[in-house]
Amino acid sequence: MDASSHAVPKQLHRADARFEQTVLLLQGGGALGSYQAGVYQALAEANLHPGWVAGISIGAVNSALIAGNPPDQRVERLREFWETVCTSPLGVPYFSSIPIPDDGARSLLNQARALSILLFGAPSFFTPRFPPPMPWDVRRADAVSFYDVAPLKATLERLVDFDRLNGGDMRLSVGAVNVRSGNFAYFDTTTHRITPAHIIASGSLPPGFPATEIDGEYYWDGGLVSNTPLLWVLDGRPRRDTLAFQIDLWSARGELPHNLADADVRAKEIRFSSRTRAETDRYKYIQKLRTAFATLLERLPEELRRLPETALLAAEANDKVCNIVHLIYRAKTYEGSAKDYEFSRRTMEEHWLAGYRDAAQSIAHREIFEPPDRLDGVRTFDFSSKVPP
Repeated sequence: MDASSHAVPKQLHRADARFEQTVLLLQGGGALGSYQAGVYQALAEANLHPGWVAGISIGAVNSALIAGNPPDQRVERLREFWETVCTSPLGVPYFSSIPIPDDGARSLLNQARALSILLFGAPSFFTPRFPPPMPWDVRRADAVSFYDVAPLKATLERLVDFDRLNGGDMRLSVGAVNVRSGNFAYFDTTTHRITPAHIIASGSLPPGFPATEIDGEYYWDGGLVSNTPLLWVLDGRPRRDTLAFQIDLWSARGELPHNLADADVRAKEIRFSSRTRAETDRYKYIQKLRTAFATLLERLPEELRRLPETALLAAEANDKVCNIVHLIYRAKTYEGSAKDYEFSRRTMEEHWLAGYRDAAQSIAHREIFEPPDRLDGVRTFDFSSKVPP
């Protein structure tokens, strides 16, 4: 990957120290997840190491690779994972120097590669079940799927040190959905001992992947309810001044579709973007209310402070601040609806470089390291849409 023209600013040394914590938030998106790996490489090169990483689906896998390795090995482990799963299941070699004449040719190439993934799976990630299940087949809950994810378990065990992951150096959170109750659940290293099953559960998207059993309950992909861990982290306790890097693999904003193929892509983008901007705006408003009451609480007379209603509000009041830096992958038109399962090496390298480029460009803006005014509470940034192609 040639990232030399988008190198991160080398003069940046712990500029995030003005915040009490730096967090990395990773959305789900399958094959698009190598964008997140590129973002992390840029952050690591800038000496920006999160103290808390939270992910959904493929974001959970990347989170485990980050939290489960020492700082000097994280990018190496991310690259090993992505190069492995993006190896052709048919043994077709990767030639980076072969040019693709136009977007039409690239679209056909991507569709062909996506078809091979559907038929043969992705190495060290998932393999198809033979014979494939029929709709009326009765099977165990952890076998109701078109693919078997046993290879992913072996890959995680090889590339992730789960003792380190659970050791407390970095907080890790991954989200999944309880199949029986339909409720969202977060597995967090402050409350759970995280295993490969927790990571796999977060990405168990039906009907492709089976439900994952944890302590007698079965879980599906967290993206079925919310594809971003944004509010889980920002509402976490204890509350702290936070610098958050929110990495989205689906853009909520897009063009009006004019054919069925475009409509399919746009629907998927809206479904999995999880309305990150709307959630951010909601958090900004709520934090303003919390800050306002924290200020007011100091001025209340003693008789009002003793009221139970005051105690209820006081539990939510705080004057913590947060900067949220959005990095959103903008897909190329030729990627199409299969972009989340088109695990080709060429596309992976493009996604990785796009993430690296967007992160390098964003952290060059020093204002993201300036805490907002306490009365404002929250500031958001999105420079990735301004990055030249």
